[in-house]
Amino acid sequence: MNGKLILTLDGEVINEYPVEEESLTIGRKHGNEIQLNDLTISGRHALIIAQGKQTYIEDLGSTNGTLLNGSHIKSALLKHGDIIQTGHHQFTFLHEGQAKYESTMFVMAELDETKMVLPDWESREESIQGQPLAGLRTLNGPLARTIMELRKPFSTVGFQGKKLALISRGLEGYNICAVPNNQDRRNTGTPLLNGEPLSPAPQDLKASDIINIAGFEVEFFLIH
Repeated sequence: MNGKLILTLDGEVINEYPVEEESLTIGRKHGNEIQLNDLTISGRHALIIAQGKQTYIEDLGSTNGTLLNGSHIKSALLKHGDIIQTGHHQFTFLHEGQAKYESTMFVMAELDETKMVLPDWESREESIQGQPLAGLRTLNGPLARTIMELRKPFSTVGFQGKKLALISRGLEGYNICAVPNNQDRRNTGTPLLNGEPLSPAPQDLKASDIINIAGFEVEFFLIH
């Protein structure tokens, strides 16, 4: 095995694929070894090629292109920790023999509406259209450099499946607060904002703010 590809969507790990075959195709249509239900991905989007101990990626003339560490590529040699972007999905390439991936690491996920009552979801969804967009950039761990865009009115960050903080997007910008009624912090610790414990009361987020969840750090930044 040359390594593995860790598939993430909006920062949440959803699958992993060993790079064992000579080639793996990524695309939207049936017949791809990695099939993704994503309308921004072409039918046959990209190709992973294993040659000896080297692994390469090649774009197959996709409509929206393939990004490697944020830059469009036609073909490139993959290195441990490289981030591949195809449509809305990201892959992190982990080379065999390098640091192992921790499957229960820091995760980011869209809010589960069935667990928290947020009656103004729909009205806020409409009002934030056209407002400045921000994101979170992972700073450490196997998914370092992964970016999550904060497009939704509400997003959560957490660890080991536990939602620990809520990020809200509104007309005045973004704010963050600790998720209430989360009693079990023995294994995760208290979330931190710029080194200080996160309060249940909303706090405004500014560019370059650092959020720490169980030792994993993300940086808040403005996209436009």
